[in-house]
Amino acid sequence: MSSTPRRGGLTGRILVLAGTVAAMVLATVPAQAADIPGTDQIVMSPNVQHVANIPKPAAIANTINTDIAFQGDYAYVGNYGGFSIYDIKNPKKTSVVSSVVCPGSQMDLSVYGDLLFASVDSSRSDDSCNSVSQPASNKASWEGIRIFDVSDKANPKYIKSVETACGSHTHTLVPDKRRGNVYLYVSSYSPRADYPDCQPPHDKISIVKVPLNDPTSASVVATPVVFPDGGNETQPGLAAPTSGCHDITAYAEKGIAAGACMGDGVLFDIRDPENPKVTARVTDPNFAFWHSATFNNEGTKVVFTDELGGGGAATCNETVGPNRGADAIYDIRHGQLVFKSYFKIPRYQGETENCVAHNGSLIPVKGRDIMVQAWYQGGASIWDFTDSTRPAEIGYFERGPAAEGSGGFWSAYYYNGYIYASDFNRGFDVIKINDRRTNPANGVHVDRLNVQTQGSYRERGHGDWIWSADED
Repeated sequence: MSSTPRRGGLTGRILVLAGTVAAMVLATVPAQAADIPGTDQIVMSPNVQHVANIPKPAAIANTINTDIAFQGDYAYVGNYGGFSIYDIKNPKKTSVVSSVVCPGSQMDLSVYGDLLFASVDSSRSDDSCNSVSQPASNKASWEGIRIFDVSDKANPKYIKSVETACGSHTHTLVPDKRRGNVYLYVSSYSPRADYPDCQPPHDKISIVKVPLNDPTSASVVATPVVFPDGGNETQPGLAAPTSGCHDITAYAEKGIAAGACMGDGVLFDIRDPENPKVTARVTDPNFAFWHSATFNNEGTKVVFTDELGGGGAATCNETVGPNRGADAIYDIRHGQLVFKSYFKIPRYQGETENCVAHNGSLIPVKGRDIMVQAWYQGGASIWDFTDSTRPAEIGYFERGPAAEGSGGFWSAYYYNGYIYASDFNRGFDVIKINDRRTNPANGVHVDRLNVQTQGSYRERGHGDWIWSADED
C-alpha cells in the first residue's frame, strides 16, 4: 500500500502526509482520469489525517467488513464471516480485542448495554455459528437476528436467535426505556414464490421486541405492512421493484423514522414503537435503489442515499454524472418530504472502482449540518448540507483502485472526535479531520452510537453540546 505524497492542481486529487492538517476549501471541479491514484495509494485533503489502520483478524480475513456500532471505548465491526471488537480508548493505538466467527451476510450490527444484535440475510442450514449456506427454498433454512452477550469483550457469547420473514438485511434499534425494552425494526425484501418464509408481495418490516431483563425471550411482535397498495414497481431505471425496505433510521426522541425502501423513501410516525405508521412517501426519477437515511440534528431534513449499481458498479464517473448514485437532500415541511438538491463526491473514480453513496453519520457541530459518509472506493467524504440547496465537500480520504478489483469503505462514522471506517479488504481505519468547521464537534462525547438510532445533541450551556438521546 502506497502513501507517498503527491500534489496536484486544485482540479485534481491532493495527496498529503498523514501529519498534514492545514485547512483548505476543496475544488468543485472533478478530477481527470490522470489524477486517479495508484493501486491502494492513499489520498486525502490537507485537513484530514490518517491515524491508524488495523488489518482484519485472521479468522475473518477472507470475508468483507460491513457496518460499525460503538459503545464506550469499543467499536464493533460486522463482517460477512462474523464480527470483531476493537479497543478504541486510544484511537492511535486501536487494537483487536476479539473476533467471533459466525458466518452470514450482512452482519449489520447494533449494541445496547451488554447485548449485540446482528442481521443475517443469507439463508443458512440453521441458526448456529456452525451453519452453512442452504437454499431459501428449503423450509428448514434460517435467517434473521442473532443476539450476543458482549459483557466480556474478550469472549462474546451467542445467546438467542429470532427468525424473520425474508431474513434481516439490516435492522434498526428503537429504544423503549420506560418499559425496559428495545425493538429491532428488521428490513428485508426480494420475496419469491418458491421461498416458504419469504412470500410475495412482502412489502413489510418485522419488529422484534427484546425485553432487557430477559433477552432470550426476544420474539417478533409485529409485521406492519409499509406498502399495502404496493410500492414503486414500474419506474424506469429501478434496480428492483419495491418489496420492502433496505434500511430505516429512527429518531425515537422525536417519534419519527425515515425508511429507504428500494424504490421509495418514506417517513414513519414511531411514537407507538410496535405500530409504526407511514406519514409521507416519495419517489425520485434519478434514484435506482433507496439505500439509507440520515436526519439532521433538528429532525427537519433527511439525507437519502441511492445505491446505484448495488455497490458493485463504477458510478462515480463522468458518464453517470452528479445526480445518480448520489445523496438526495429533503427538507421536512408540514410532515412531507420536499426535495432540495443532490450531493455527490466531486472526484471522479476509475472505471474499475465500485463507488456510490453509502453509510455515513452526522458530525455534531452546533448550528451546522455536516456529515461524514462512505462511498466504497470513493472513500470517506466530509460534507456540509446546512444550506439544503448548496451542499459542499469540505474534506476526504480514499485509496486508489483496490488490488482485489472491488472494495472500499462500507461505513464511515464520526465518534468522539475521530472518524472510523470499515474497509472491505483493508480492515478498520481511524481518521481525523482538523478543520475550523468541524473542530467544535471535538467537545461532544457520547456513550453509545448506533448510527441508525439517532438522538439529539443539545446545548448544555456556555456553547457546549451534550448527547441527549432517549436510549441513554
